[in-house]
Amino acid sequence: MIVWVLYDIENDRARTKAAKTCKQSGLHRVQYSCFLGTVDAHEKDTLELKLKDLIDEDRDKIYIFPMSRQELQATVLLGQAFDKKMVTDEVLALFF
Repeated sequence: MIVWVLYDIENDRARTKAAKTCKQSGLHRVQYSCFLGTVDAHEKDTLELKLKDLIDEDRDKIYIFPMSRQELQATVLLGQAFDKKMVTDEVLALFF
């Protein structure tokens, strides 16, 4: 499945670990706190557990949005939708 992971984490160290965890899960950075990629159901559950362990649940927020390829291709991108310095060709290929 395709997933978006977005987060707002106050602690710098936890935020850095969250980014590393997303990358290790095979996700690609789209914005500073936004990742996109393909994972199976087990990998998604594992990612969720790892991220949950990093945050302060009273202050931080993490969103994991599953999405079908059809829904992703219907996504509207406006302006400078992706930070071109961060996006890989693999992320762009998901949109075609």
